[in-house]
Formats: sequence, C-alpha cells, structure tokens
Amino acid sequence: MSVLPIESYEQFTKLINGDKPIVIDFWATWCGPCRVISPVFEKLAANFPDLGFYKVDVDAQSQISEEVGIRAMPTFAVFKNGQKVKDLVGANPQGLQALLQESSAL
Repeated sequence: MSVLPIESYEQFTKLINGDKPIVIDFWATWCGPCRVISPVFEKLAANFPDLGFYKVDVDAQSQISEEVGIRAMPTFAVFKNGQKVKDLVGANPQGLQALLQESSAL
C-alpha cells in the first residue's frame, strides 16, 4: 500500500466521506520534522491494509488544511464517514503507530 497525494478539495471530500478509515499526513515542503516522519508514515502504511493513506501539502491545498483546522505540521488526521475521528500533531513515530493501531479498529 502506498501513500497517495490528495490533489483537490473534491478528492478530499470524496475520500473522507467513505466508510473506510483514512489517515492523512498534513505536511509542508519547508517542514523539517515532516521530512523526518514521512518515510516512517510510508513504511507503516504497509502494515495497515485496512486504512487508506494520503498526504496533503498544506501550501498547495490551503482550502483542505483550513477546513480541517491544521495549525502545525506534521499533523496526522484520521477520517471516517465524513468526520475527523482522531489526530496527532508532531513527528512522533510511537504516537503515529498507536494512532494507526487505534484507527484500524474503527
């Protein structure tokens, strides 16, 4: 399973309204911690086939990041049935693993 970029607000809306939980990495190109955690996120994606994994560049997709209320990068947000159900702020590999384990049980 790979991590796919979200390229439009319409794509974001369609994805979050599905019944499969998805995890979105909100990141920025200038964010050092984002570059550090990104390979961890991609590696963990292979361990959770029941989740969808996506990335949003907050600078390229400001409408999405504003709607979700992103204040810091990286932020990992979990959505299911159109609702944000969990999130994690910061480049915390252990926290990210725990978030994914909790989310795969949704």
